[in-house]
Amino acid sequence: MSESEEQSIHINADSQEYVTVEIADQLFGIEVTDIHDVFQPQCLTAVPMAPPEVRGVLNLRGRIVTAIDARQRLGLPPREDEDKPCMAVGVEIENESYSLLIDKVGEVLRLLERNCEAVPCNMDPQWQAVSKGIYRLDKRLLIILDIKKMLNVETPSAQAA
Repeated sequence: MSESEEQSIHINADSQEYVTVEIADQLFGIEVTDIHDVFQPQCLTAVPMAPPEVRGVLNLRGRIVTAIDARQRLGLPPREDEDKPCMAVGVEIENESYSLLIDKVGEVLRLLERNCEAVPCNMDPQWQAVSKGIYRLDKRLLIILDIKKMLNVETPSAQAA
């Protein structure tokens, strides 16, 4: 094995890929392995008596998908221009399909895990509850989202703990 191949394997083992998304001008990261789809939602159907962060359901290639409003979940104000289309990232947890409604999808970043810092104690408690850590980028902070916590979904083993 060549030295460059060994370095590539080493980098892959010590790094993680994140899809960057913007929510109210804040940069967040979601692990690439958590995302099944990136799409622009077309038609949301409201769900009566649903929690405020559930914006509705949509049909994505024949599957019923629950749409979660990331701004609402993070305690942020609603989008100013509701007529402007938003984006969504599709995930599947416990055989249920969800879409997280966001403002923009950015790029995929490969970051070294050792550069991930703990969630700051002075971060908003609502954000702390759904964050795994942060990365300091050139001019911004990248907050890594725990997608299960963001969607408020816990596995049965996590509930038992």
